[in-house]
Amino acid sequence: MSENDDYKDLLRQKHFLGEVEQAIRFANTELIHKQIPLLNKDTILAFAVQVGKLRANYLEAAFKIGLNESAKAPEGDVIDDIKRKRELFEVARQAFDALRDAIEKGYVDIDTVD
Repeated sequence: MSENDDYKDLLRQKHFLGEVEQAIRFANTELIHKQIPLLNKDTILAFAVQVGKLRANYLEAAFKIGLNESAKAPEGDVIDDIKRKRELFEVARQAFDALRDAIEKGYVDIDTVD
């Protein structure tokens, strides 16, 4: 195989991958907008604020352990509450990260994010 053939193969591969990425971008854009039709700066900011509230709830619950003046370990229900709040926060944060990733990959049209 010559260098010219290798170059042509490389071009075909790049073209193929470009077409696949374009199809993936189109499919994701359609699917996201079908399920979340109102996606703009206000809705994204509202989502970010809710994630922030969940973070604050989690940290507040954890911080209360430090305010416990007794030498006793926290009760199981206190630990369970912290775990639940941590899980809520982590799930919401991961979802927000997925949204940011979708925006960066072009799955969310920037025109609709006004």
